[in-house]
Amino acid sequence: MATKKLNVKFCVILPLILLITVFLWAVPVSFYGIDALTVSQQRVIAIFAFAALMWIFEVIPNWTTSVLIIVISLLTVSNKGLAFLCKPEYGTLVPYKDIMAAFADPVVMLFLGGFVLAIMATKYGLDVTLARTLLKPFGTKPKMVLLGFLIIISVFSMFMSNTATAAMMLAFLAPVLAVLPNDDKGKIGLALSIPVAANLGGMGTPIGTPPNATAVKFLAQAGVDVGFAEWAVRMVPYVIVMILFAWVLLLLFFPFKTKKLVLEIPENKRKNDWKTYTVWITFGLTILLWATEQLTGINSNIVALIPLAVFTCTGIFGKDDIKEINWSVLWLVAGGFALGTDLQGTGLAKVLIEAIPFGSMSVVLVIIVAGFVTYFLSNFISNSATAALVIPILIVVAMGMADPAAANNASFLALGGTHAMIIFVAVCASLAMLFPISTPPNAIAASTGLVQTKDMAKVGIIIGVVGFILGYFWLIKIFPF
Repeated sequence: MATKKLNVKFCVILPLILLITVFLWAVPVSFYGIDALTVSQQRVIAIFAFAALMWIFEVIPNWTTSVLIIVISLLTVSNKGLAFLCKPEYGTLVPYKDIMAAFADPVVMLFLGGFVLAIMATKYGLDVTLARTLLKPFGTKPKMVLLGFLIIISVFSMFMSNTATAAMMLAFLAPVLAVLPNDDKGKIGLALSIPVAANLGGMGTPIGTPPNATAVKFLAQAGVDVGFAEWAVRMVPYVIVMILFAWVLLLLFFPFKTKKLVLEIPENKRKNDWKTYTVWITFGLTILLWATEQLTGINSNIVALIPLAVFTCTGIFGKDDIKEINWSVLWLVAGGFALGTDLQGTGLAKVLIEAIPFGSMSVVLVIIVAGFVTYFLSNFISNSATAALVIPILIVVAMGMADPAAANNASFLALGGTHAMIIFVAVCASLAMLFPISTPPNAIAASTGLVQTKDMAKVGIIIGVVGFILGYFWLIKIFPF
């Protein structure tokens, strides 16, 4: 059976993917019907399609696809690529250092720090103790433990970085997964609870995720102020509804075989020496700094390197521990960032957005298309980059429709106006969770080795569609700003 699947992948799916990629690469630029499109941007479209299809069908491991994307990008759309392909007349080229920097992106460093924290927490028994304490109110029924994870992660994500939350929860998840048998599908649901809850929870407050902060910033510049309480009182109920929906969905797709889940704290054979106390104090300090980023001003990516520095300098984290870091996930994430760099560096993302004729659309269509474009882009480039790219353009569109002289002014204001449109777009950015590269929390779920891309995509698309529809009616019909 495994051999048959392998033959289908390499004899049918791979040639089809390559055929589609070559077609998109080789057709005349005019085929796309976008006047401003350049040859280098056309190549990025082909690379984009290749990456998406390879990630979906997993013809080769996802991290190897990411490495391949980086190499192809360097050779074909960078300023130091193959001379006959990378000519100035082909359009804006991406600085090769920007593409290679994907391997050391700040978020990749946050992953690295998060993995080190999780490895040390497991080694010194901290993970079981904390997981047992946090999950105790939810009892021993696996389905309630899943709900506990969703609630705890979503609450943390409202006040600290989604990625930092996911990195922290990875340490708490390990002992829970260890209790469940290998054939229990509930393990997949637990692993997926990390990205689902982190992405949804971040919508609850203006500081929960960068797209929210970007929306607040540009709304303020447009003379529309949205306070913390005003945001939270409307969006926290939305998050609660979505978390409960996600809980039911995960239980439906990945039912638990185990009837009772008890986290036993293993007998501590290791003496509580200075190393144990160092790990506990460093773990607590890291979580505290992540949670107080708004007060201290220290970026969560920088905070993630503190455990790495402390543990390596003290000799607690040695060369044998380095082998336990999930390097394939770091490379997988790097490929996603490189693709995002290609989209923005060549100007393709902006060209695609500006090619959409918002001015000739109805108000409802403008809001829906804006949300869909944001959702689509956020599955391939970072949520914060998508928001930073899309929201400034949409603010101009929104202010134009809000003008009393505009023909569609009355219908636009009736649908919530600038408030509703821009905050809906921010919500759509956070709903993107189709692939391991869509958001860092997704990649963290993939690092468990339990989640296949098809499982992530299946859950991601349903939550995306339901969240999109509910978000539209919630912000425009049920609970408008």
